[in-house]
Amino acid sequence: MRMAAQAVAHTAAGLLDDEDLALEDTSIVLLAGAGDNGGDGLFAAAALAQEGAAVTAVAVGRSLHEAGFAEFVRAGGKVLVLDPAAEIPGCASGFSAGEAGERLQAAVSLASKSHLIIDAMTGIGIHGALRGIPAALAAALGLDGEVPDTPAMPGREPSGDFPLVVAVDTPSGVGVDDGSLPGPYLPADVTVTFGAMKPCAVLPPATFGCGRIELVDFGFDIDDVEPAVEVVDNAFASDAVRLPHVEDGKYSRGVVGLVTGSQRYPGAAVLTARAAAHANTGMVRYLGPERAQNMVLAALPEAVMGKGHVQSWVVGSGVPNADADIQRETIGALLRHYALDGDPAVDDAAYDMPPVVVDAGALDLLPERVPGQVVITPHAGEMASLLNRLEPVERSGERGADDTGSVGSVHDGPSQSDTDAADYPDDDQPYRASAVDSDETEPVVTSDDDEDDGEVVPTGNGVSVPSAANEDFPAYTAHDVMTRPLACARRAHELTGATVLLKGAVTIVVDEDHTYVSGSAPAWLATAGAGDVLAGLIGALLAQQGDEITTAETVASAAYLHGMAASIASESEQQGWQEPELVGHSRRQRFMTLGHPIVAGDVIRAIPEAIADVVA
Repeated sequence: MRMAAQAVAHTAAGLLDDEDLALEDTSIVLLAGAGDNGGDGLFAAAALAQEGAAVTAVAVGRSLHEAGFAEFVRAGGKVLVLDPAAEIPGCASGFSAGEAGERLQAAVSLASKSHLIIDAMTGIGIHGALRGIPAALAAALGLDGEVPDTPAMPGREPSGDFPLVVAVDTPSGVGVDDGSLPGPYLPADVTVTFGAMKPCAVLPPATFGCGRIELVDFGFDIDDVEPAVEVVDNAFASDAVRLPHVEDGKYSRGVVGLVTGSQRYPGAAVLTARAAAHANTGMVRYLGPERAQNMVLAALPEAVMGKGHVQSWVVGSGVPNADADIQRETIGALLRHYALDGDPAVDDAAYDMPPVVVDAGALDLLPERVPGQVVITPHAGEMASLLNRLEPVERSGERGADDTGSVGSVHDGPSQSDTDAADYPDDDQPYRASAVDSDETEPVVTSDDDEDDGEVVPTGNGVSVPSAANEDFPAYTAHDVMTRPLACARRAHELTGATVLLKGAVTIVVDEDHTYVSGSAPAWLATAGAGDVLAGLIGALLAQQGDEITTAETVASAAYLHGMAASIASESEQQGWQEPELVGHSRRQRFMTLGHPIVAGDVIRAIPEAIADVVA
């Protein structure tokens, strides 16, 4: 705890120094919960108070860590208690509800006018949305389920606006294990996390609320631990690049078949073909209307028109969602070969088919069940449409969230509100992620009467997102997917069997056993045609693979290379997710280059350099 507190205090002092503020001239507010995170915060606040800072600890629960509180008081810190039922030595309690409201307002005002807030309200034991006093503070000082709307800066450097926020281990209110934003939370400029990375530090959208991440290495032995989430890096992606062999020919290096583009959107055919050709594949075959064929040949004379043997397919990019389009007929006929129906002969034939990337206009042609070499690549809006089409109507007319973080049937058991708060007395309890929380549940802003010792307790286990199949209930929306992307990606895999790539600033890839994330892309990549380039790149890498690497690993590597190419093209140091700084180690040199705008064609031209960087 003292190591953690020292790191928090050092980070806080460094942030203030970066703003040319001496500690003795600063006002710091600690939001302290009753658990060990509150203790970390109290020891850190004591260290800052000893250096001359004016520090006030706001107790959000009914108790404080005993040793941390004692040291904080000895250092001259002040304490503001918000819960009338608190039992904190030397502090007033039993005050009226009116005074409780006034104290809450005073705490918000004090924190808002401070130079720095240390957020130590909750830790990794919290399940679901904040409630009670922590929810009220987070709502007043932070955001309510929204991603921070700030410019994408290299290194996630703080904006310099006061108050700066340092989160202890995790920002209060984020979904620690699933990366969701279930309700009010306090976005951090810097998160100081301990021992090992928590999933919320890398999973969207919670990762965007973590700010810059600093990791305190306690020396835990985690080499043999299977990670809940794995972040793709250069070493990971290099395994997906097949180096040319001495006796290779164009066929042995991988042939990609494309059914992309259309009479209406021929540019997608060009982008997918050029991306595949630049991604270390031996040959590109294209099937499509004459106009698109002519454009592909003009841009890529190496391409071959018409049917033939391929090692992978890419379908749907630039194909309109209209039954009359000839490309949809071709794609539909192809995808029927991937349908699983329980007949061993049919299923064996489906598993023997080459990998296929199903993008954009082909997503609604996906069979009900497919093998894992089928890859779907929706963005948030397409994912919402896919789930609305596939999600079964549950017996209650709703689809709900289970304790594993997947969207499934509504629970028959007790809801969170029925669960005894004593089951979650401190930050050491296991976190059980809820995939979908009700948007109708309002946070309680006054202290509640549950015996939770001021800690946050579960608020609803049976809440749900209504089924699109039942017209009495609204459908999934893109916002639902953006706020709970991991749960939605896992649900799409459960429903289809496909490997799922959910696009975003941090891209998520899910298969039966693993979750991968890639955050290598700069925000400049949000440009027309970028998804078409990704589809072609995925197809090229899949065409090169044998049995040494899984489909999901290949797909995650393609997403990483896509982002790397965009970074090279835009000359940007900004990324969706960047590795944490290790506290106590020398900092990596970063040039903090913001970069410049790009178009999809720029990304294609940079793919070979990205591959060269990875394999080097």
